[in-house]
Amino acid sequence: MLSPDRIRELMRELDDPAHLEYPEGYDWSAARQRFERLAGALERRFGPSVTSGGVPDASLYGFVLVPAEATGTDRRLSVLMSNFGPFVTAGTGKEGGWGLPRGEAGLSDEFVAWLDELCTELGCVYVPAELVLEPYDGPTLQEDEEAEAVLAALAAESGDEEEDEEDDLPPSWYDRYFQFM
Repeated sequence: MLSPDRIRELMRELDDPAHLEYPEGYDWSAARQRFERLAGALERRFGPSVTSGGVPDASLYGFVLVPAEATGTDRRLSVLMSNFGPFVTAGTGKEGGWGLPRGEAGLSDEFVAWLDELCTELGCVYVPAELVLEPYDGPTLQEDEEAEAVLAALAAESGDEEEDEEDDLPPSWYDRYFQFM
């Protein structure tokens, strides 16, 4: 696995405010093949209850969801692939969508090592959830007022009426690389 400092460096290097959803010169065919291989590997590991899909108008290419029953834990697993990097992250997400990773609670060291190895084979970079959830300090959302407006629009668009601690959090790298733009 790459060091946390190297992953942070890559996230900053690939951040481009002129290209919010995907980088310049993006190879859609290669991304589709990587994602299909990622989803296929997760389905082979966890069984046919695994679901996956693409996400238009987002910096996120796609998601793979593994129900709690298939993980053998009381938590559903979300694996997300960004259009950038392409970065991949995993965690326990909210029910009813791919959701914000809650961290790596419930992920075994063996699974994380397996996913990191798979990412390397696919030409992806595994980004641990704790790094993805760090406050965003890149150039894309440069002003606090602009960031608040974008986040408010995202919340309104998703119909997320629930108020919780996450509503008060500053933008994170998750927002940059794994959300609607």
